Amino acid sequence: MKIYGHPMSTCTRKVLTVLAEKGHEAQFVFVDLAKGAHKQPDHLARHPFGVIPVLEDEDFTLYESRAIIRYLDHKLPGIALTPTELRARAQMDQWLSVEQSYFATPAVKIFFQRVFLPMQGKEGDASIFEAAKAEVVRTLDVVEKALAGQEYLAGSSYSLADISWMPYLQCLVVSKVGELITDRPNVAAWWKRISARPAWVKVSS
Repeated sequence: MKIYGHPMSTCTRKVLTVLAEKGHEAQFVFVDLAKGAHKQPDHLARHPFGVIPVLEDEDFTLYESRAIIRYLDHKLPGIALTPTELRARAQMDQWLSVEQSYFATPAVKIFFQRVFLPMQGKEGDASIFEAAKAEVVRTLDVVEKALAGQEYLAGSSYSLADISWMPYLQCLVVSKVGELITDRPNVAAWWKRISARPAWVKVSS
């Protein structure tokens, strides 16, 4: 197996975390985003939309991180990251969708305004930051209620849904708005629980 990606990419980190949870090593092929390698013809042949990550498994190529992590979970031995019970599996799918639709984009916008632009010597746009923060607050308030009385998004079992949220929660921490997590007791306990997993520590360190 080969994974084409970047170690700081949120979507790449999802894939690497699943591999680490499964105890499986894949060949990592670094895609230099700063040099525009993801827009070059050889990469576009793997991913027609010119982003990362991409999985190559012998003669099979797959892109889009949420598809890749499902594939890896079903293919590889080790810990099961998809619940077998129907309703828990449906909850996992629901929270994967919520992450993609309502959380990932504003979390990345916060990171961009608070971390990425200042690293380039540029000033962030306060209006973009505040709008993104409001979206994150709305979503985390929903998560706070959902986690009442349960340890993970899909109920009692750690799943792909939790993995898919972790890189974006980390964006908030790195952007120094970690209080959006810690001010919500259920979200804070959940984040503490999942971020301490050895697979995530390995990928995020």
